[in-house]
Amino acid sequence: MSIDYSLYLVTDRGILKGRDLLQAVEAAIKGGVTMIQLREKSISSLDFYNIALKVKEVAKVYNVPFIINDRLDIALAVDADGLHIGQDDLPLQEARKLLGKSKLLGYSVTTAAEARFGEENGADYLGAGPVFPTGSKDDAALPIGVCLLKEIKDSVSLPVVGIGGISLDNVSVIRQAGIDGISVISAILGRNDIKAAARFMADAWRKP
Repeated sequence: MSIDYSLYLVTDRGILKGRDLLQAVEAAIKGGVTMIQLREKSISSLDFYNIALKVKEVAKVYNVPFIINDRLDIALAVDADGLHIGQDDLPLQEARKLLGKSKLLGYSVTTAAEARFGEENGADYLGAGPVFPTGSKDDAALPIGVCLLKEIKDSVSLPVVGIGGISLDNVSVIRQAGIDGISVISAILGRNDIKAAARFMADAWRKP
């Protein structure tokens, strides 16, 4: 599977305000989303597993990589395309060992040193941020800004995706860091017309 990191959607059912997750994911993909990361923080393992199976099927129809956030056990159980972990999750080297070499492994970073560690210890791509202030994560770190984002990108050869507070208003600014894509939650899932929101973000990213 070829990997296009340009528009990386992280799910959050809370932002959907009761709307169907599967329909939202499909609409986002139709609008231009190129990767899906399923993020669930407050449900049982069984519910996470069942939801993951359903979202995986939607992603598979459109040949879009399907990533599980944090939970290695769920990623393995549903045979997801990959796993994304942060600084406080399972050690990167152990995650790589257990996940195997054939799956994608994403790693969240906030500094160039963390980025280099990720590259040296098994990550396939990096999620760098939060770039801007964000309300999507209660435990989000301080914003790193575009300059540090560029420093992170320049310090590694891995694909780097910017995350945190990204919207139509700042896509052109964040592109200047030379990164490989943008990761969004509310800029797509928080809109009434999810497909259109995804299309606007995709178009903004591709804009010369």
